Amino acid sequence: MIIGYARVSTSEQDTSLQLDALNSSGCERIYQESKSGRTKERPELTRCIDALREGDTIIVWRLDRLGRSLKDLVEIIAGLEERNIGFRSLNEAIDTTNAGGKLIFHIFAALAEFERSLIQERTKAGLAAARARGRRGGRPRKLTSDQIRKAKAMLSDPEMTKTEVAKHFGVSRVTLNSALS
Repeated sequence: MIIGYARVSTSEQDTSLQLDALNSSGCERIYQESKSGRTKERPELTRCIDALREGDTIIVWRLDRLGRSLKDLVEIIAGLEERNIGFRSLNEAIDTTNAGGKLIFHIFAALAEFERSLIQERTKAGLAAARARGRRGGRPRKLTSDQIRKAKAMLSDPEMTKTEVAKHFGVSRVTLNSALS
C-alpha cells in the first residue's frame, strides 16, 4: 500500500499542493495535519506510521514535511527500514525502496550533519573571537551602572518602594531586582 503524509505548519497554510502531488503519485490513503514541525506531538504522523505494514511505502512531498530535524528524519526512516517499509520524497527524488535511494538518503544525512557541525564550529570560533576583543554576547542591560547606583541611593530612603524606583527608570520590578543583586 502507498500511503501519503502531508503537513503544514499553521492552519492558515494549505495542503492542496502537497495533496495534488501525493494523489498523482498513487497514494491510496493520505494523512494530513496542521502542526509545526518543531512540535514532537504530531498525531496524524503517528497514526500514519502505525498504519504502515511491511512492504508499504510512505510518500511525502518534501523531506521537511516528515522530520523536525535531520536527526528526527534519520530516526523515522531508520525505524521504517527496520519494519521493511519504503520511503519516498517527491521533491528530493529519494526512494529508499531501492539501493540507490538508500545511498542518496544516507549521503544527504551525512552532508547535513557535516554542515551542522561546521556551523557550530564557526559559531564557537566567532564567539571566542568576539570575547577576545572584549565583546560580550547577550541582551543589552536595561540599567546602566550609573542608574543602578542611583536606584540604590533612592532605595536607601525608607519611604521609597522598589515599584516606584522601577517605574522611575522605566523597567519592571523584576528587572530592578535583578540589576540590584
